[in-house]
Amino acid sequence: MIRLFPERGGWLEVVCGPMFSGKSEELIRRLRRAEIAGQRALVVKPRIDDRYDIGHVVSHAGAKMRAVAVGRPEEIPGLAEQYDVIGIDEVQFFPGAGSAVGQADDARREDRAAYGDPGNIVLVIDVLVERGKRVVASGLDQDFRGLPFGAMPELLCRAELVDKLQAVCHRCGGPATMTQRLVDGYPASADGETIVVGALDSYEARCRACHELAEPSTAAANSRAASSTWMRVPAPVQSGS
Repeated sequence: MIRLFPERGGWLEVVCGPMFSGKSEELIRRLRRAEIAGQRALVVKPRIDDRYDIGHVVSHAGAKMRAVAVGRPEEIPGLAEQYDVIGIDEVQFFPGAGSAVGQADDARREDRAAYGDPGNIVLVIDVLVERGKRVVASGLDQDFRGLPFGAMPELLCRAELVDKLQAVCHRCGGPATMTQRLVDGYPASADGETIVVGALDSYEARCRACHELAEPSTAAANSRAASSTWMRVPAPVQSGS
């Protein structure tokens, strides 16, 4: 396979895959190489991602790079003005067109339809690329249900370069392309919140065959059973009179 990078102007690279597939590590690697080449690199991340260090992008393997945490996509262009390469980690957490994450109400969407919504990460990245920036976006392509996550589907369509990474299935050891959410050690139900920030305590990488979703009633029963196990206190022994 031949890969050719654009020779002029800006472009978008997307690195996606399940949790524990090395997405953040690959993002860091690309930006480190850009810095070695004398380019100015900036990393931004959503403020919601505070699992390891709010001031750094940190991979599960421990690689880290200083980052700026932002609450809204429209903050990014101003931060990026003096930089050549922009890395955006956990891009699925930012709102995008038609995404279920941070969707605006109908009136707000109508007001901004004529000129674009600056709170839409897809449009923000388009602005950066039009300004000649190289943008490297990394994140989950699927949520824990196995459905397209946030703005990632549209970013995959628009990107000049796409890499989909695989992890190792925590159950069978095969190539994993999906993210398994666990609640008290049991598979989460499909009606749970889309965004629940966590790591090894809440998620595993799974292959398609090993990925599981619990029925809502089953998940609730498992949660109650786990809670009762931890809260159960032995009854006091009655002494004879």
